Amino acid sequence: MQQRIELAVSTVSFALRPHPETGRKTLWLPLVKRIREPFLGRWALPGGPLQPDEDLDTSARRTLLRTTGLEPAHLEQLYSFGGVDRSPDRVVSIVYWALVRPDEDARAIDGENVEWFVADEVPELAFDHNTIVRYALDRLRAKITYSDIAHAFTGEEFTIAQLREVHEAVRQVRLDPANFRRQTLAHPRIVATGRHLTGTSHRPPELYRLERA
Repeated sequence: MQQRIELAVSTVSFALRPHPETGRKTLWLPLVKRIREPFLGRWALPGGPLQPDEDLDTSARRTLLRTTGLEPAHLEQLYSFGGVDRSPDRVVSIVYWALVRPDEDARAIDGENVEWFVADEVPELAFDHNTIVRYALDRLRAKITYSDIAHAFTGEEFTIAQLREVHEAVRQVRLDPANFRRQTLAHPRIVATGRHLTGTSHRPPELYRLERA
């Protein structure tokens, strides 16, 4: 008898939050505690079987909203994982990643079986989800060095310091403020808005935006 192959959709959602020990911004992600076998009681990425009446994007958004309350603007397909031994049943997972802005993160909910973890410090997860998280981290840290993906964490307008904080949090490095500012302003699509950040006690920093390509 031929084995049936099932399709599932999972999402790795990255948000920037302070590290509980250092206080520095770092990457966090939500995990869901499994309430059935296999891997009963183990943490796993949000997701579930692909429903017959849903496309992949819809499935990713539905399961993420249901489990975490997140509705991120930046959601894209990351990779497919289909190792033969990744599950007791034959399951191929289409994995998305979501990059969460602060305003979106503020609406996140912690359900009874949902908890946020520092992305580099997740426990042993169900299935091959540790491999998936590591793949997503490596991919993000590589992509932020040559693309505009950092802006998915900032929103439409941002200060140079806010953008540098994103790079430092994702790449886990300290960046020289003057050098980062010079390199950022040399980007042909980074333009000043003519506005300044409000609510600061010192000289308000200038706000910038990324022009659409």
